[in-house]
Formats: sequence, structure tokens, C-alpha cells
Amino acid sequence: MNRVESKLNLSKTLMLGAAVTLIALTPMAVVKAHHAFALEFDATKPVKLRGKITKMEWVNPHAWMHLRVSKEDGAVEDWMIEAGPPGALVRRGWNRQSVRPGTEVLVEGYQATDGAFRANGRDVTFPDGRRLFAGSSGTGAPLDGSDPTELPEE
Repeated sequence: MNRVESKLNLSKTLMLGAAVTLIALTPMAVVKAHHAFALEFDATKPVKLRGKITKMEWVNPHAWMHLRVSKEDGAVEDWMIEAGPPGALVRRGWNRQSVRPGTEVLVEGYQATDGAFRANGRDVTFPDGRRLFAGSSGTGAPLDGSDPTELPEE
């Protein structure tokens, strides 16, 4: 084997090693991106927000509802409400028509630990009285009976 072939083989080996390393580390990045409830939201800060939907983002790993809340003093707050994954929301009765901009809803959930206008949505009540579960099961959110998949504490 001459010197040029040796360098080519070394380059191929290094590229293969880099590709294997990248593939091996990718799942770790995805797992880290999916957070536990307590890292971002505070179970001791329940919120009830009545406002109009301004946008709904059907993205993974969590959908986001944007809500404009008008306070009694005239102040306006723009909130981001984290919900479960889009597939889970659809199975619970959500659809693109139910979360159209301008729809007024009542959101119950838990505020962000940093006090920002961001919350983990638990339940969303629509104008027709339907109440749909928005949260993600098993993420550390308080067991309050809202999630139909929750097992009662023993």
C-alpha cells in the first residue's frame, strides 16, 4: 500500500468514526430536549387564564397555544401555553377547527418557574362548554384528576 492509499484509508476511517459518533449522540440530544415538568413549570403556581387564541403551533414534542389575555385593569398579556404532543391532542378530541385564532377559551394550568407569561396547560374549556385535557402525562405535573389516564394515588 502506498502513502496516498494509506492517507485515503485513514480519512475514510476518521469520517466513519465521526458519523458513528454523531448518530450515537443524536438520541441523547433529543432526550435532553424533552424536559420534565418541574424544570420549567411550578406546581405551586396554578393559573386560570381567559383569553383569545392568537395562534396554535402543532409542533413536536409539545404543541403551543398562544393566548391574548385582557386583564380587568386594561392590561394585555400574551401567554404561551404548552400542551401535549399533537397526536395525543387529536386523540383527546382536539382539531385545527377547535383552536382557531379568535376563539375565546379558559385555560387552567401551571405558570413557568421564572414567572414569564408561559404555562403548562392542563385543561382548556371552549365556548361550547367542551373541556379538553391539554397536558402531557407522566412529565411530573401534579396529579389532580384532570388527566383521564392518571392512576389514582394509593
